[in-house]
Amino acid sequence: MTSRSFLRLALAGAVASGAVMLATLPADASKAPRTVPVRLLALNDFHGNLEPPTGSSGRMVDENGQTVDAGGAAYVATHMKALADKNTIAVAQGDLIGATPLISAAYHDEPSVEFMGKLGLKVAAVGNHEFDEGYTELRRIMKGGCHPVDGCSPAGPWKGAQFDYVGANVLFKNRNEKTDALAALGGSNSAQVKQVLSDWGVPALPPVSIKWMNGVPIGFIGLVTQTTPNIVTAEGIKDLKFVDEVKAANVASKLLKLVGVKAQVVLVHEGDQVNAGQSPDACSAVPGAGNRIATQVDPEIDIVLSGHSHQAYLCKVKDPAGNDRVYSQGGSFGRVITQVDLNVNVKTRDIDRASVVADNHVVTRTVTPDPEISAFVQTWKDRVAPVANKPVGKITADITNTAAPSGESALGDLIADGQLAATKTGGNAQIALMNPGGVRASLTYTTSPANEGDGVVTYGEAFTVQPFNNLMQVVTLTGAQLKTVLEQQFTGGPNNQPFTKILQPSSNLTYTYSRSAAWGSKVSDIKIDGAPVTDTQSIRVAANNFLVGGGDAFAAFKDGTDLWSGPLDIDAFVEQLGRDNPIAPPATNRITVVD
Repeated sequence: MTSRSFLRLALAGAVASGAVMLATLPADASKAPRTVPVRLLALNDFHGNLEPPTGSSGRMVDENGQTVDAGGAAYVATHMKALADKNTIAVAQGDLIGATPLISAAYHDEPSVEFMGKLGLKVAAVGNHEFDEGYTELRRIMKGGCHPVDGCSPAGPWKGAQFDYVGANVLFKNRNEKTDALAALGGSNSAQVKQVLSDWGVPALPPVSIKWMNGVPIGFIGLVTQTTPNIVTAEGIKDLKFVDEVKAANVASKLLKLVGVKAQVVLVHEGDQVNAGQSPDACSAVPGAGNRIATQVDPEIDIVLSGHSHQAYLCKVKDPAGNDRVYSQGGSFGRVITQVDLNVNVKTRDIDRASVVADNHVVTRTVTPDPEISAFVQTWKDRVAPVANKPVGKITADITNTAAPSGESALGDLIADGQLAATKTGGNAQIALMNPGGVRASLTYTTSPANEGDGVVTYGEAFTVQPFNNLMQVVTLTGAQLKTVLEQQFTGGPNNQPFTKILQPSSNLTYTYSRSAAWGSKVSDIKIDGAPVTDTQSIRVAANNFLVGGGDAFAAFKDGTDLWSGPLDIDAFVEQLGRDNPIAPPATNRITVVD
């Protein structure tokens, strides 16, 4: 079977499955419109924020430069309904789930995925957090079925996502792996299909989704950051590889072109940082990984909608042919909806680039929250309340995740202390290290809306800080290997650390680092319980399984031996919060910094 024959079959399969609806031409073709309108409404990095996010996570700079409260599922629904018209396709750029509040995480994010279905979402790229519980669990979320350990949620058997998840650069490592990922294109596991894709690999997920609107097909290509193996737990994706985004997008674009789908949109879970404080409609993105993708993917691709960096920007960049291409992102946590209006030429079935107009709408809370979604969220809030509102400890003041000049935070240090305490018995841990990106929120002294009282920490608040359900593990490192781990906190080394990430140390681990020293010589004077560490001594080091698997570019952790696995990180944290109450913020004096 030729590539063209296969892809014609693919499109036919999409028609047969109901994914594609063919339009009929009017009897008088001369009256047919030259172009037809299409509207895209996009979300990214929702992270299960069904309730309005709080603190800085619940605020957004609007188009007038004013900081306003934003986000919350019921407000997202109201804004989506106001923006949607009969020409609308709703899409998303990943991290809809994972690293979520307890209201969603307690039920393996089924409530958030159900909410997206209620919004009318049609296509979503996978993000790295869609893999937090592994590929097998992602497949369950996509296809349905009760959780294999926790069983069905209070809502009953899970029916699966009502939208297509796509990821063109997620492949099986084993080229003989069986897959149904091409079913969305009408493909099969035949030898012919494998031959067509022989230069690409075996997709673990549908690479594209085709949606028809006003008689024309729109092809959506899904991509996830190729750094995913460094930022999720290795065990859950051990059979997968995440290839270069540009290469995968170009292969997917070619497939779409061969079946006549020329209107193409990339949904990519990768993006850029911004210059702070600007309007979400400003092109404030500092060119980085997202810009590389947006400027290098095939010229046939018309629009690139991005995610991952949690920033809001709206840019026009040049594609490889020198044509303008919209490149945007909509912040995070449901605070921004990206609207893209475009016209598709009926004859060529391609997007008229000159017609593309984009706008980032802040999801303000000055509108009436959608009553159906409000009731939906309240139902799940009631279900999780007995767990969320349970007091687990007391604090004397705010304990924040704000970094001191050394890179430590009071909350990060407290978590590391709890991890050490939880792994001494059984794992024989001597020190603990916590990744700073895993400390997702601060603990505040003032009572929450649940009125548990000032200084009282609830399980729900603790879970907001530590939402990943990572496993605590202990490995043996030599003193030299521990120094390498600490060197890997800084840029410039062979581990390709993208920016400095200071691990949060338990109280009995101290050391000094130099800002100016060369990589490999930055860390000195490492001590455990006041005793200098030698290169040859063996040290039992506790960390979560994300770090132990080499996450966040800490590759030296993978050299550890005598692996021991213990409790979940949230359980270790909750136990720590229950000790020595009330807890005062720890001093951030475990790391000394010199010039």
